[in-house]
Amino acid sequence: NESKDDQSEPANRICTFETRRAMKKPPAPRRNPLNMLKKLSARETSARGGRSFVRSSTREQFKDFQLCADIDTHDPKASQLKLNFLKKRSKIMEITAAQDVIFALTSSGVCVAYSRGFKGKGNERLCFLNISAHEVVRSLFYNKTNDSIITVSVYKHDNFSSLNCRSTPLEYIRRRMPAAGFPLFERESLRYPGFVEFDDVNSKVLTYSATDNVYKIWELKNYNQLFSISDRNIHEIKISPGVMLLIYHKTPNGAQVPLKILNIETGDVLQTLKHPLHRSKKIDFIEQFNEKLLVKQENEALQIVDVRTGDRTEVPNRDFVTPGAFIFLYENQLFLTFRQRTVTAWNFRGEKVTTFKDHLLWHSDCNTNNIFISSKQDLIVSYCQESNYQGAIHVSSVHTGECLARIRANPQTARRSGFEALDEVTALYYNEERNEIYTGSKDGRIQIWSN
Repeated sequence: NESKDDQSEPANRICTFETRRAMKKPPAPRRNPLNMLKKLSARETSARGGRSFVRSSTREQFKDFQLCADIDTHDPKASQLKLNFLKKRSKIMEITAAQDVIFALTSSGVCVAYSRGFKGKGNERLCFLNISAHEVVRSLFYNKTNDSIITVSVYKHDNFSSLNCRSTPLEYIRRRMPAAGFPLFERESLRYPGFVEFDDVNSKVLTYSATDNVYKIWELKNYNQLFSISDRNIHEIKISPGVMLLIYHKTPNGAQVPLKILNIETGDVLQTLKHPLHRSKKIDFIEQFNEKLLVKQENEALQIVDVRTGDRTEVPNRDFVTPGAFIFLYENQLFLTFRQRTVTAWNFRGEKVTTFKDHLLWHSDCNTNNIFISSKQDLIVSYCQESNYQGAIHVSSVHTGECLARIRANPQTARRSGFEALDEVTALYYNEERNEIYTGSKDGRIQIWSN
């Protein structure tokens, strides 16, 4: 305060002791510690105060983000890639990161790992995860429970018709030893239309063998089988926290759809029910979130049913049109819908709680590879289109819909190495641990954005 007072006085000041004493501020009143406690308590418990803090801290978190590195995944001379189409430049379909390692998957099926600042060396290619000359990787999953990367691949020898899973500890990736991993579910016939699904929420794996119509649930940590389900009448299975929803084929008259809810740990049947349908209307979707069942038929109202009480809420079709994609936010008891490049948040009373401002998605196909939800489920990071029709990364609040940060390409660095930064982004990932955003482009490049 004295420093501030001194700066406010004239440079050629001449003042006596009495003048200085008069200029001093009166002593501050003693603060009641009880009032301070009340104010602190209000700040901590107030939703408005908390969100105000999140808003300011998020803006600071993404302040001055700029392009700091780019990586070209295309290497036509790579000896590991024998198939001709693997040697062609193709777009990045998926990006994930595990600590200091970045993984990228291209549409042609090339999966490659890079180190990011590991032991002072940054952005070096560690290895290809295509360990076989004729292997095409279709998807990848970071298994946090045992710190490994799982690849799902197809091979030329069976006309690319069967899924093959492989787990490789992250430590072997760092040592450039991808072949040191081990195969998963070898005894399972995962030939099309068989599938494998990794559930991060429950730490489970669901496999389906179309050959013998058997579904199996496995532990994600050690890949031990928990139980199996053999029933030819199952049409689809949906997984939510703690439970599985078995959706059966409609009854012969089309008036009902039989459903079963199972404990995902034991396979025990928790509830059996039949949901009434409009016979002539196709089912757009059936989803489950804890005790809530969401059912939508073509041009009909969305029905939200509490399976414990039977209570039913209907949202008119004019208010809730069938979306292209869902993301369930289990921590917030909300779900996001994506339709015609817009995002909306809903609660399970059928109420629209958030409409996102200035968050027009670039892609119209609702591809969630261009969207990242933070671990606290309070932020959505997306590749968006701005008013000038340029691409940018927008960071918005899930609770308020407000755009808290925009990351744009600097014109001076946008044409580095002959490419346009943020031009036709095809994949996006936010590394919360390092506070970096990774984007993939249509020409097979990875751009790293940081402050």
